[in-house]
Amino acid sequence: MNRTGRSERTEGADRTERTERTEGADRTERAEGPEGTDRIDVPALAAALPQAWGSRVLGRVGPAAVKVLRMDGRPIPVERHAQTEVLLVLDGRLELVVDGSAVPVGPGGMYVVPAGVPHAVAAGSRGTLLIVEADA
Repeated sequence: MNRTGRSERTEGADRTERTERTEGADRTERAEGPEGTDRIDVPALAAALPQAWGSRVLGRVGPAAVKVLRMDGRPIPVERHAQTEVLLVLDGRLELVVDGSAVPVGPGGMYVVPAGVPHAVAAGSRGTLLIVEADA
């Protein structure tokens, strides 16, 4: 889910970027991988995020961004996207609501949200979420 707006394209595979929406303006921060490598410690990166629901782009596959974010129990209102997105729960539990129906997703579980389908996050979602979504 794109909680934070669209991210800018990153040059070089050894960087990650984080985009968060602050009072209507997108802000992107980039962080180097360890010693310029392509290896990323996803749990450590998610734990270090300064704000829950603020995603960080880990890398790109074609036009798709692979993002990580930390869930903190707060709900996220209904949204829909022009592109399909993949939600993978690394740890914790995602209390997803898809087109009005509850779809709980536990650790290691994945849900593919089709393009245009309304979805939200109910209160109580906690843990680490990996998101794969194409740029619009």
